[in-house]
Amino acid sequence: MQALELDIDSVNASLRDASPQEILRWALGLGHKTIATTSMGRNAAVMLHLVSEIDKSVPTVWVDTGYNLRDTYVVAERLIRDLELNIHVYSPQMTSERRNAIMGGIPTVDEEERHGEFTRQVKLEPFERALRDFAPQIWLTGIRRTETEHRNTLDIVSVDGRGIIKVAPIFYWSDDDVEDYMARQNLPSCKHYFDPTKVHDGRECGLHTAA
Repeated sequence: MQALELDIDSVNASLRDASPQEILRWALGLGHKTIATTSMGRNAAVMLHLVSEIDKSVPTVWVDTGYNLRDTYVVAERLIRDLELNIHVYSPQMTSERRNAIMGGIPTVDEEERHGEFTRQVKLEPFERALRDFAPQIWLTGIRRTETEHRNTLDIVSVDGRGIIKVAPIFYWSDDDVEDYMARQNLPSCKHYFDPTKVHDGRECGLHTAA
């Protein structure tokens, strides 16, 4: 398939005031291989619902780190069932208990080298497998501008370090926008969510900064 080339600045200007549904239809209308991703985090249901309402056939990749809490799995199963998601779960090659024994638990904020290897094992390597399997040219993601310093430098449409076109339909949504959508659509929220790669709020998990 021919490589996807876009004038990113022009595209973002044209989509700046578009609704998430319009952005999704634009992205899917390009006709290129597309995946969506989810963390199954607290408000993950928003993007899952938006995508499923437009095209249930879109493959949704969930990298399950193996450190998720019970609430995450309960809500995830409900969403997979109710939204009829085309879900594909990718997990690390090593169990969390084995990794904890070898690495001495989840690295702290001061352990940059160990944190990098930990992140590679539980997030990046499984995601790379997903990318090899699906070879997407478009990546639908629920990232928002206000979440991290890195994301604040992006826009609705950006080019990932791997060359994939990343499309973020709710990029400019506020926390209130997210909560309002969850309430209007009666979507379940994962109240207890844990991402072992974040270490602290505002840190990237690695998927959106990897080259």
